[in-house]
Amino acid sequence: MKQNRSGFTLMEMLIVIALIAVLVAIAIPTIASQLERSREAADLANVRAAYAQVSAEALLGDPQFEVTVALKQKQADWQSANPVNIGGIVHYKDQEDTDNWKGVATPNGTCTVSYNEEHGIILTWSGKASAYPFNTAVTDFFQSLYDTEFWKKGEMKTNYNFEFDSRCENSSYVPAINAEIKKLDNSLLQQKDCTWAYLGNGKKGQEANRYLFWTSLNTNTVGAGKSIPVIIQTGNGKYYVSETTTGQRSGKSYVTVSKSLGTAGYKQILDTGKEYPTLEAAYDAYLVALNSPKYDALHKTAQE
Repeated sequence: MKQNRSGFTLMEMLIVIALIAVLVAIAIPTIASQLERSREAADLANVRAAYAQVSAEALLGDPQFEVTVALKQKQADWQSANPVNIGGIVHYKDQEDTDNWKGVATPNGTCTVSYNEEHGIILTWSGKASAYPFNTAVTDFFQSLYDTEFWKKGEMKTNYNFEFDSRCENSSYVPAINAEIKKLDNSLLQQKDCTWAYLGNGKKGQEANRYLFWTSLNTNTVGAGKSIPVIIQTGNGKYYVSETTTGQRSGKSYVTVSKSLGTAGYKQILDTGKEYPTLEAAYDAYLVALNSPKYDALHKTAQE
């Protein structure tokens, strides 16, 4: 009997793999959003249960009774509801404190439910809204580079000066990095209009000679040949705030976060900048630099 040994061709398998990768990249942000919604739903249910318990104890003659609920949510304030209604206490995002609502829900925070004879139930949330627009707990940005398939396969292991700029959308590497960045939780690299670039030496043991340049500015809008402030994270975890000059590669339309640099150029940028102990400290210093009169022209360009 003749056996049928037909199967998938290599091209067909590659197409299927590519389609799966696209679907996964699309699904991850949705899944992350749904997970946060489920965490917030659990927090609201627990706080409402505490509200009912404290109300009952007050009616039974114990107005000093209170319950503290540990929150599960991973983002400050509420993403799933606006306003939030807990037992008739209604509060909107960005609304100031009221007699019955104090503070803001924060990641790994708490809500203390207590009773006051004048105002009734009071919800006291443990923190204030973060001073930063991004999740400061996410700092291992190089892992997004190292988790790409091309890096795992060692495609950069002989490259002494790689460059992956987020504005180079037609790159064969940048989409892979973006897919990993999308898995992060509201990181610095996911801020609207920002530009980032991974640069440096891909050889083994050269982590200190790898750099992540970041600016809140859209370099395509800024244009080439302009001085801009940047936050720099080195591959060995150090933070700097310095200045680069935007560039444009030959025959390309996009504008990079920096002109072409070599080993000496990276060192010069670090030497002319200042080192900071944390991402938060570096970001604070970056904002001071960005808002200095030196960069007034950048703000005018961004508004045009």
